[in-house]
Amino acid sequence: MREEFRDAGGTRPIENGLHDLRYRVWLALKSPGFTTAAVLTLALGMCADTTIFSVVYSVALGPLPYRDPGRLVSSRHGDPRGSIRWCLCARISGASSKNAPPIAVTIEAMTPNQPGQMPKLPIAGVKNLIAVGSGKGGVGKTTVSVNLAVGLASLGYKAGLMDADVYGPNVPLMMGINRTPMAFGERIQPLDQFGVKLMSMGFLSPGDKPLVWRGPMLHSVIQQFLRGVDWGDLDYLVIDLPPGTGDVQLSLIQTAPITGAIVVTTPSDVSLEDARKAIFMFHQVKVPILGVVENMSFLICPHCQERIDVFSHGGGRRTAKEMQVHFLAELPLDPAVRVGGDSGKPIVLRKGEGEPFLELARNTVARTEEVSKQKGPEIEISE
Repeated sequence: MREEFRDAGGTRPIENGLHDLRYRVWLALKSPGFTTAAVLTLALGMCADTTIFSVVYSVALGPLPYRDPGRLVSSRHGDPRGSIRWCLCARISGASSKNAPPIAVTIEAMTPNQPGQMPKLPIAGVKNLIAVGSGKGGVGKTTVSVNLAVGLASLGYKAGLMDADVYGPNVPLMMGINRTPMAFGERIQPLDQFGVKLMSMGFLSPGDKPLVWRGPMLHSVIQQFLRGVDWGDLDYLVIDLPPGTGDVQLSLIQTAPITGAIVVTTPSDVSLEDARKAIFMFHQVKVPILGVVENMSFLICPHCQERIDVFSHGGGRRTAKEMQVHFLAELPLDPAVRVGGDSGKPIVLRKGEGEPFLELARNTVARTEEVSKQKGPEIEISE
């Protein structure tokens, strides 16, 4: 298919230098639900880089109306109202699609991104994207993600869970389901368990076979999980990130409108040192921090009911205060949490024992609503 792909006019083969970019834009335009407004917004976001802009514009909308790159931002007489950018904004406000529901284009999306950076197009039907990350492995990030998603569903919200930890996909085991997803047309159908829609690399590559992938392949699978899966209407899509601050995190953050991020840590200084790096990463890429979760905060002795601070105590709350972010929850080091994860029955489903995770879900909802109110006004595009 790639060899047969031609430019918008269909008259000549694409030159090798920009072939891959043009091909990716062409594939994006063939995706279901990609409205005229989304196409225009995509082109608008590329205005800061004339080469990338010309590629996106030509594949999506045809030849550029002006050859002068200066006309991207101003008219021939210096008036911005005659520029391509101004015309695109005007066309966005009037664009509609018969086959797709109305989409919201924020004022922020109508300004250019950094040169060469792709605009963050919304995921159809998904209201809030919640990224759950950590600076290091072994802090219980996936356990928090699983119980948070199931907790949100238990509270009556439409929830989904995307396992972006492609190197260590543990969501299938913790959710007690391991089937191969079906595909209808070009859309992958997520699995459903405990009222949560699921997608994980563990469903597609079961067993102990490792994935040895580099950055481009990781980027591709993350985009496939985000935009190639039929998530339907969701209030919250929880994304379980891999540990650290690498390719998967950057791919997700740069291309998807993340509502906010949760950073998971333990109270130990070793974990907190890496948690601070994760917080700084989210700050640097301008993703709001919903809060810090201190996992394995304490252990209640089953014999004498005495509280034992196995990994110290209070480090998560103290770090959140120092870095001026919210503190969401203290989660206990409870053997029942481990049993729930190994058996595929998350502890949040148990009355009483799952209350700390339900409280985390409630606090996450409250923080998400608070962050959403801080965002700029939206222009709704309807038919």
